[in-house]
Amino acid sequence: MARATVRRRVVRLHGDERAARPDALAAEEPLEIRVGGEALTVTMRTPGHDFDLVAGFLVGEGLVDRGEQLSALRYCAGTDADGANTYNVVDATVRGAATPLSSHRNLLTTSACGLCGRDTVDAVRMHIRRPLDRDPLTVSPELLYRLPDQLRAAQRTFESTGGLHAAGLFTRSGELLCAREDVGRHNAVDKVIGWALREGRLPLTGHLLLVSGRASFELTQKAALAGIPLLAAVSAPSSLAVDLAEELGLTLVGFLRGKGANVYTRPDRITPDVD
Repeated sequence: MARATVRRRVVRLHGDERAARPDALAAEEPLEIRVGGEALTVTMRTPGHDFDLVAGFLVGEGLVDRGEQLSALRYCAGTDADGANTYNVVDATVRGAATPLSSHRNLLTTSACGLCGRDTVDAVRMHIRRPLDRDPLTVSPELLYRLPDQLRAAQRTFESTGGLHAAGLFTRSGELLCAREDVGRHNAVDKVIGWALREGRLPLTGHLLLVSGRASFELTQKAALAGIPLLAAVSAPSSLAVDLAEELGLTLVGFLRGKGANVYTRPDRITPDVD
């Protein structure tokens, strides 16, 4: 199977000096996702935890919301010039899908193109089956401040490449349950949510999701469809991500660094006397 990293020769410049040396790069390969043998989408990803990625993607598209609906995942087709399996095609068998596949020819993650922000938020809200505004989760600022270091310590491939995003799923007490890396931040989130689905943990009531980059509309959508009431990012959120979080009652935290953060929505969940 494909590796998460590849080695390449580089010329390292340092001042006026140069030297040839090996370097580790984050691998990036296409993954075709099929449902019932029918092509659904293609995403560029770092190989590894592919079944989790596919499972999480299906959750984020509103196609699956219970583990028992995903009855099988398998690698299929896709061969290289030597006839070897590339492991770049995964077919999912879905039973009792929450929404018929035929209605997802324009996927939720891409159907917003050309639509206004209000229409985009409404499209996602219609697929939410787990109200987030009533989730009783509360956490302390001190707990939030500890999360980035915990996620950073779990980024093993980032240590060697410096070129991967990460996502981590935490309990309300700050325990890291699952961390995943990928060249695409959305893929890292899908891998985490897919792991939770396959472990029978959805909906993720009372959990926190931390991402290593910015918080986009797409990541907020994925967190909401998985039932996660708090999404935190080490960088900035987009305006539409804030709009969606506010609409759904999801707590959105940005610029989570050191002993500081910005809380954009539902700040009542961040209370100093909870840990």
